[in-house]
Amino acid sequence: MDDPRARRLFGDGLVAPGDLATSPFRVDRDRIVSSPFFARLGGVTQVISPGGAGLLVHNRLTHSLKVASVARAIAENLLRRYADELEKLGGCDPDVVEAAALAHDLGHPPFGHLGERVLDNLARQRLRLRDGFEGNAQSYRIVTSTEIRGQATIGLNLTAATRAAILKYPWTRRTHPAPHPRLMDPPPRGAAAPADDPDGGSLKFGAYTTEVGDMVEARLPFGGRVADWQQTPEASVMDTADDIAYAIHDLEDVHRVGVLQQGAVAAELMAWQRTSYSGLADEDLDQRRSGTAIEMLRRQLHRKDGWVADDDAFAAAIEQVRAELVDGLLSAPFDGSFEAESQVAAFSATWTKRLVDSIEVTGTPAVRSGHVLLAPAQWHEVQVLKFVQNRFVLARPDLALHQRGQARLLASLVEALLAWLADPDEVERLPRRIRDLVELAEDELPEGTPDRISRARGRAVIDYVAALTDSQAVALMEALSGRTRQLWTDAFVL
Repeated sequence: MDDPRARRLFGDGLVAPGDLATSPFRVDRDRIVSSPFFARLGGVTQVISPGGAGLLVHNRLTHSLKVASVARAIAENLLRRYADELEKLGGCDPDVVEAAALAHDLGHPPFGHLGERVLDNLARQRLRLRDGFEGNAQSYRIVTSTEIRGQATIGLNLTAATRAAILKYPWTRRTHPAPHPRLMDPPPRGAAAPADDPDGGSLKFGAYTTEVGDMVEARLPFGGRVADWQQTPEASVMDTADDIAYAIHDLEDVHRVGVLQQGAVAAELMAWQRTSYSGLADEDLDQRRSGTAIEMLRRQLHRKDGWVADDDAFAAAIEQVRAELVDGLLSAPFDGSFEAESQVAAFSATWTKRLVDSIEVTGTPAVRSGHVLLAPAQWHEVQVLKFVQNRFVLARPDLALHQRGQARLLASLVEALLAWLADPDEVERLPRRIRDLVELAEDELPEGTPDRISRARGRAVIDYVAALTDSQAVALMEALSGRTRQLWTDAFVL
């Protein structure tokens, strides 16, 4: 293969069923959508649990499909306007962008971002796995390592360009590249250590230490074109499309189920528009008053993203969201009528087009940006839309109550599986997939590694649990706790 972007991790000799396309990047897309890891996303939470809302809401599968649609539109639009600039940065193929968008959430565990946090805490604190757990790194692990094909554990054997495009955060938690991006001032978006664990490495990262060689190989075609810690243009397109999908399409769900209330959002935005906060320190802001939360967002944007934060653009974004979301989409409750569905579709289409049309390419991005980025006005609009979701949905006490139960379930499930693995009388009756994952994890750890067996078992259990759907996690815990009398079930695969 002459094109270094099209080189596969394990060569071209390993052909998967369904490899019918002539383009190597179309083959990547087809391999991803035929993967059972892709199919399982239909049962994994996006924002609202797919089994608990009563109406059709986005899950990780439909979210991924929308991200892919938006990402491809962005790539095709940019190629018409910035073809030369993109070529100098390593290329921007719409098939690569679409494939990466479809694959970007393959490693997302049950119960949305909550599951990600729970598994990371368990992996680092209970199992002493220095890499912990991270959804993006898990996605990369799946496409390179843990996807089973026949007798070989070879991943999906994707091209270098597609693997590089999946890497939203092209670094490991602590060591690669050197010097590590978390040590930069300011660090790239996601690279900083968590506030409660300054020695814990980056909060977000794209690959575990076990896959660092694969990551380096994937990014070879982009050497000298983008910085070692910087996204490829195709990764930037995928990342931007993900932001757009979250900011717009997820609002559809919370509007449909009646969670997003016009009055609360209107009060917050309009109070900010009427109030002057100049001269007030952060600690002097009354957190109980409407308008204060979004003022804190404005200040946070200046602290973190001073390269783009602008007060006039922020005020304009507030007005835009107030006019089109509060006075528009939320002005009437969703009742399932054709008219209501038409209003949702029009809101989504209008906003998506405006954001996609605003996207630009730069050869010299800020550290916390990528080579592909939203125009400043639209960047501020996305921040405000995401604020609405975070403030009026994710911070709700009823959602917190539900998630606390899910967190306890995941922790109990990990402990139950570890106990099963440690039972010498059960060796022959362990699920075959867990045994395969233990063997894989043992092979990845060098001989002489302290507690090699226990660490391998820990990584295997984390891999196993992360690959369950929401309902599979619940059903498996029910069985392991003895609370179900149903023996033969397709709720989980052993």
